[in-house]
Amino acid sequence: MSSNLLVELFVEELPPKALKKLGESFLQTIVDTLQSQGLVTDGAQTTVFATPRRLAAHITNVSAKAADKQIAQKLMPATVGLDASGNATPALVKKLQALGLDGSAVSQLRKEHDGKADILFLDVTQAGPTLAEGLQKAIDEALAKLPIPKVMTYQINDGWESVNFVRPAHGLVALHGSEVVPVSVLGLQAQKTTQGHRFEAKSSIIHITSADTYTNQLREEGAVIASFAERRAEIVKQLNAAAAKEHLTPIEDDALLDEVTALVELPNVLLGQFEYEYLEVPQECLILTMKANQKYFPLLDANQKLTNKFLIVSNINPADPSKVIGGNERVVRPRLADAKFFFDQDRKKTLESRVAGLEKVVYHNKLGSQGERNARVVAIAKAIAEQINPTLTAKVELAARLSKVDLLTDMVGEFPELQGIMGRYYAQHEGLDNDVAFAIEDHYKPRFAGDELPRNLVGLVVALADKLETLVGLFSIGEKPTGDKDPFALRRQALGIIRMLIDTTLPLSLNAVIETAFSQFVTDPSAREAVKDFCYDRLSVNLRDQGASPQEVDAVLSLTPELMSEVPARLAAVRSFAGLTEAPALAAANKRVGNILKKVECEVSGTVSTHLLQEPAEIALAEALNHVKPRADQLFEAGDYTASLQALAILKAPVDAFFDNVMVNAEEVALKNNRLALLNQLHQAMNRVADLSKLAS
Repeated sequence: MSSNLLVELFVEELPPKALKKLGESFLQTIVDTLQSQGLVTDGAQTTVFATPRRLAAHITNVSAKAADKQIAQKLMPATVGLDASGNATPALVKKLQALGLDGSAVSQLRKEHDGKADILFLDVTQAGPTLAEGLQKAIDEALAKLPIPKVMTYQINDGWESVNFVRPAHGLVALHGSEVVPVSVLGLQAQKTTQGHRFEAKSSIIHITSADTYTNQLREEGAVIASFAERRAEIVKQLNAAAAKEHLTPIEDDALLDEVTALVELPNVLLGQFEYEYLEVPQECLILTMKANQKYFPLLDANQKLTNKFLIVSNINPADPSKVIGGNERVVRPRLADAKFFFDQDRKKTLESRVAGLEKVVYHNKLGSQGERNARVVAIAKAIAEQINPTLTAKVELAARLSKVDLLTDMVGEFPELQGIMGRYYAQHEGLDNDVAFAIEDHYKPRFAGDELPRNLVGLVVALADKLETLVGLFSIGEKPTGDKDPFALRRQALGIIRMLIDTTLPLSLNAVIETAFSQFVTDPSAREAVKDFCYDRLSVNLRDQGASPQEVDAVLSLTPELMSEVPARLAAVRSFAGLTEAPALAAANKRVGNILKKVECEVSGTVSTHLLQEPAEIALAEALNHVKPRADQLFEAGDYTASLQALAILKAPVDAFFDNVMVNAEEVALKNNRLALLNQLHQAMNRVADLSKLAS
């Protein structure tokens, strides 16, 4: 008999930032475990419920008992279980007795060869587990596998036994249809009762009629929206409606929305406000304190400017909400007042006056203070600026010198997330050039995949210098990422460097900027190669993640192109070339040429003597190469890598003919060297954009 199943664990308030994952894990493990036991079909519909005080799962078409299964019981090798006459040995009799059988069961055995010897098997019928047995196992596994941030130990109701769980549990519901499934966990026996909202429920105890009435009963009798997704959607709906009445929009923040959804069981959105004077503080500060500390949704005007109004997601719905609103307004004012105080105090000192203070801040015990680090960043930034545009050097030097000083301000001390942002505000307050001010804010960018790049060239240079100093400095003292461990986020730093060099088409060589950074450190030369290899490796992984094939990526990066800005065009050219019908043969030929040239011990000439060309096939190849190479080179120099590679396609026929009809290692030395020179020219022509041999299968 199949019915729908409901399991609910009723607990004290769960960690809000973990609730969504806890609910998903609880459901998935129960479903997987029941399916593995044959109690749930693959087409079953599943629903997860997660509120601050409960984790629950609803599963359709769950059987009361799994079907029996025929299994082959492996016993032992036939030579061990049977004697020469085919009778059971004492070892086999003992094994059969352990299975509840006697020696007469020998006739039921069958032999099966496993590749080495004949093995005795007994085909038996295994009884399917009951739902009570299967669900007990499923719940136990679900709790054991929950991604709990931190467990606590508490005593269960008997006053003696202690258990470990994320929060004390007070109730367990397990219903198959309308019948209770006799399971237990954390000292709790399954029953049909649960609790609703602490304050809004019609009755303190709710008697669940059946698995399918759970959500409606919780909503109607318990004033609880059990579904995390439905509760989240209801909050979004109320936020938008409340904001629309004020002709404003709530700030978008999925993480905040998830956290607030995990804090309430019956959302009720209310409008609060604060005094206009606090809007003198940078809006990032006010938004951060309202979101992080109070879980409010700040409201923005049509120009995305912060207003003095905010939305509260309350867990109660009183007839007169004024006290709830007033209480929240009283709570937020001291937070805003603190932010205003920090802002006012910080502006009393210039950024330049704080630079010396960086010497007192430890950066790394092997790399010195933040002041020493800051000096290295300034030196690297100046060197890069002089390579790009010497007229930017003064601004770059100033922005780099001031880039870290906001770490010493009260505002950033209270809200570390505002580093850079506050530096920009304080720089603008002092009247510094906007190029410098925005560079101070932007030098942390890109902070993650998909993040925007610095908005001006000064910011790009300082950001490059900052990331290079971090990457090179830590490599120089042996702090390299290993496996999944990357405590200093060096992979992210390397990708940031690569992105800036590629996306902005800066005329900077990756090797050159790495060497510039290394000039600030005393280190082993091997560290230089390690950093370069690391950067190219990160680029390779990133390109493959974007959909490029490993062969295409290897073809481009094996030449270690100096300008990262050329990589996308080279990769596109290789992808286009790989689609040509001539590509496989040319790639294979290129690989063959490379192997031939590697085996030559002396230096191969780059000049072909036409009078030494004897065979028609080598003459034809030389003529084709003389015709194609100038055109391909011209396109390459113009940056049209796709056309440059495609121009080589006509070489397929003469290359094939050459290898079919010409002996490269001729007995006559002059003839041999001339043919090697011809292959050398071919190799150079084919490998300017990428190493095409990497495309050979």
